Amino acid sequence: MKSSDLFVKALEAEGVEYVFGIPGEENLDLLESLRHSSIKLILTRHEQGAGFMAATYGRLTGKVGVCLSTLGPGATNLVTPAAYAQLGAMPMLMITGQKPIKTSKQGRFQVIDVVDMMRPITKYTTQVVSGDRIPSVVREAFRLAHEERPGAVHIELPEDIADEPTNTALVQASVVRRPIAEYKAINKAVEMIQSAKSPLLMISAGANRKLTSKMLSEFIEKTGVPFVTTQMGKGVVDETHELFMGNTALSDNDFVHRVINSADLIINVGHDVVEKPPFFMQAGDGKQVIHVNFETASVDPVYFPQLEVVGDIANSIWQIKEAITKQSHWQFDYFHKVHDACLAHKAESEDDDRFPILPERFVRDVRKAMPKDGIVTLDNGVYKIWFARNYHAAGPNTLLLDNALATMGAGLPSAMAAKMVHPDKPVITVCGDGGFMMNSQELETAVRLNLHIVVLILRDDAYGMIKWKQANMEFENYGLDYGNPDFVKYVESYGGKGWRIESADELLPRLESCLKEPAVHLIDVPVDYSLNDETLNNTIRELSRKL
Repeated sequence: MKSSDLFVKALEAEGVEYVFGIPGEENLDLLESLRHSSIKLILTRHEQGAGFMAATYGRLTGKVGVCLSTLGPGATNLVTPAAYAQLGAMPMLMITGQKPIKTSKQGRFQVIDVVDMMRPITKYTTQVVSGDRIPSVVREAFRLAHEERPGAVHIELPEDIADEPTNTALVQASVVRRPIAEYKAINKAVEMIQSAKSPLLMISAGANRKLTSKMLSEFIEKTGVPFVTTQMGKGVVDETHELFMGNTALSDNDFVHRVINSADLIINVGHDVVEKPPFFMQAGDGKQVIHVNFETASVDPVYFPQLEVVGDIANSIWQIKEAITKQSHWQFDYFHKVHDACLAHKAESEDDDRFPILPERFVRDVRKAMPKDGIVTLDNGVYKIWFARNYHAAGPNTLLLDNALATMGAGLPSAMAAKMVHPDKPVITVCGDGGFMMNSQELETAVRLNLHIVVLILRDDAYGMIKWKQANMEFENYGLDYGNPDFVKYVESYGGKGWRIESADELLPRLESCLKEPAVHLIDVPVDYSLNDETLNNTIRELSRKL
């Protein structure tokens, strides 16, 4: 058969459902092979959108998401999604085209070394130099993309290799079981937790995997140990639980950090160094840390755990849960006192009806409108802090935020992929006006695919997070304001439906109506970030003094 046919058969054998991307002339053999396959090509309007969709597909399913581009500028447009998937631990394969490598007569037109370009930001990158190599190359790429820690891989398929004949058989996937932690580490963890006075469970990015949610929930129910989450650990355990103490959205000084600082033992599950440190260890402070993860800890001046439990996370938590007994000397009264103060603080601002809308009110209304299994995707901006802090995620991957690469432009493509993976669940994406405009052209893709999604644009006509930090550093306001299109007319020009909010009380009913009517909806919501410092700093400090 033709090598491109073998390549597509190898993708089918790996269970690929979709290929997101934009083909070029170097991909035409592959495109024809896809036409005759069970795989559906999802044509996007920019390679970046395709990459974000593929990465989100991988994040939600645990399978490898696949995206496609041509050579040169098409391939360079996948650099940001590659970093997004690699830092965020999302399994993704990028397929790029290339000019003929055996008899090329076109000089260097559009030719760059894509394989070397991808090397620092992928787990694996290679050029296919023979059709006979396709089965092993594809199998290795999928194996590496999927295994812990998941990430991005890249295969370059040159035009002449795609067209050459081959009769090589496919390579079958092997059965893999993750290693489990040894019993001595488990026993030591149980001993340390039972001996602690105020142990605290911290759920981080690496815990956001299959089965881990169930095991952590059972551990919490059996022991009564309170828990906190990092931004990318949100929803692993239902955050409406009475033992949820908060999210480490801020670097310091929030209520949750009072809880962390008062714990004498932290069970740190799934710690990932790509996230901002949720706490800082200090030599001699008496606090102990148990590192529970698929891999060993990366030790630095602020993270040096006393015990490492290395192996499959779900199995490690199950072993600890089975061996541990609830202790009468554990003290959690202060944790709950802090948590009650935090809830009182949030309530003060969530009912505020000022307009432009305050972020806390906005987050509350989104939470009210969404069922527990609804999916909210976030672009990147200052509102991400408010969602991480105030939006209680009720299940794994129901709030998709990126606290790794933290790129702008991913929110809309992520929502599109989420709706394709879960067509029965309501999906909302929250974007700042800056991030939205970076990939707003994908509205056409969403309309063409008949996706029912709601796009909420928080409009402040500026790069708000940088403007806020600029003010905090006592610099003059400079260089961060811009103009915007009429967002209502903009989405309507693509065939979607547009709405504009003119009071805080309008948001919730509009959101509820958009969630009921199948269409691509866009809601323009003016937002006021000017009170960030008041609510995040002054009020927190004042209430914290009372604890």
